[in-house]
Amino acid sequence: MQARILIVDDELSMREFLSILLEREGYKTDPAESAESALKLLESDGYDLVISDINMPGLDGMALLERIRKSAPDTAVLMITAFSTAEQAVEAMKRGAYDYIAKPFKVEEIKVLVRNALEKRNLQRENFLLRQEIRERYSFSGLIGKSKRMRDIYTLIEKVAVSTANVLILGESGTGKELAAKAIHYNSPRKERPFVAVNCGAIPETLMESELFGHKKGAFTGAIVDRAGLFEQAEGGTLFLDEIGEVPLQLQAKLLRVLQEREFRRVGGTEDKRADVRIVAASNRDLEEQVKEGTFREDLFYRLNVVEITMPSLRERPEDIPLLVEHFYGKFAPPLENGELIAGEALKVLMSYPFPGNVRELENIVERCLVIGGKTIALDSLPPHVIHYQHPSASGEHLEIPGEGMNLEAYLDGIEKRLLLQALEKSGGVKKKAAALLGMTFRSFRYRLAKFGMDEE
Repeated sequence: MQARILIVDDELSMREFLSILLEREGYKTDPAESAESALKLLESDGYDLVISDINMPGLDGMALLERIRKSAPDTAVLMITAFSTAEQAVEAMKRGAYDYIAKPFKVEEIKVLVRNALEKRNLQRENFLLRQEIRERYSFSGLIGKSKRMRDIYTLIEKVAVSTANVLILGESGTGKELAAKAIHYNSPRKERPFVAVNCGAIPETLMESELFGHKKGAFTGAIVDRAGLFEQAEGGTLFLDEIGEVPLQLQAKLLRVLQEREFRRVGGTEDKRADVRIVAASNRDLEEQVKEGTFREDLFYRLNVVEITMPSLRERPEDIPLLVEHFYGKFAPPLENGELIAGEALKVLMSYPFPGNVRELENIVERCLVIGGKTIALDSLPPHVIHYQHPSASGEHLEIPGEGMNLEAYLDGIEKRLLLQALEKSGGVKKKAAALLGMTFRSFRYRLAKFGMDEE
């Protein structure tokens, strides 16, 4: 498409000269004899570039530049003046001008400046559109990731959202279980009704029944009025029961009745109430193990687990880290017009760190880096424990189990996946060479790729 250029100068001869010159170069131009008339044109039409004189009667070029930066930040601005001073040049660049040229100028000089300004503007716009496309393609209702594991989860959520089936979301802390629950709700026919979330592990056992089902006045000490519980608050919508494994056995029986009969009774009440509520539950515990231990009812487990979604740990999907960093950067800082969001060395360190706190930990790290390090996430702004982290070596380097425990199988899977990715990178994507680097047969290498859903990537 033809680039559109607005020429602003109080001298008719300069407007005509630039219009003829630039239209011969294939651009479409519009003239404006003042900053005020230029602003009116900018309101009604979009321009790729504004070429403006600095010294004009009324509103001058510097004031026009400031207005353009606020109202049309994507438009490049080139400043022209007959009174060239270093101070004006610096000030124009500080306020966001692409460049500065002094009269009299050479024809070839203005051609090059215009061409470069438009190329830079187009490149910035392409980068913006590309980032927007990546965000749309690799995100789903707040969930971020382009890995096969995450794409499979998006597909499963889309399918299950339109149904009324109960869903059980499993995964370590910080993997985005509540985001998945919200994605299910807001992509379902219930999206106009309430989404009510409760952390079952944060409610005292003595209050949990009242919190879920409500109570009648006088049901217990302190029950001075009737109170609706979470099931009533979520009527017609979705109730998200986080950390469902923390619910005591006695209350599990009452939850089971609600799921089977779609009815419940307030504490101290005598009337059954209907419950038109979809249940999405989540846990970072092994519920099947709890069933074996007798701390979680088997019948309740199967009622909840109509559809199971397992959220992968971040160490199982390191290829999603750059996307997540960009997402969290945008959350905590304004868009970066020039420069890099994260230094290469800093990204390399993050890609090799196992993230025991998963996505939540990465979010905290990005926020910390922007507070400490400024606009770019630099290596020295990362927390010391991240910078100095080293994977356990084959020689038996000591590895300390975190205080909150760890999922050994997932941790080892994460290390294996990273080594497979490194081998593919070093071999230029040639799988036979990658297999040789890891001392295994091509068939075994293919099997391991398929295990992690990497055989098509």
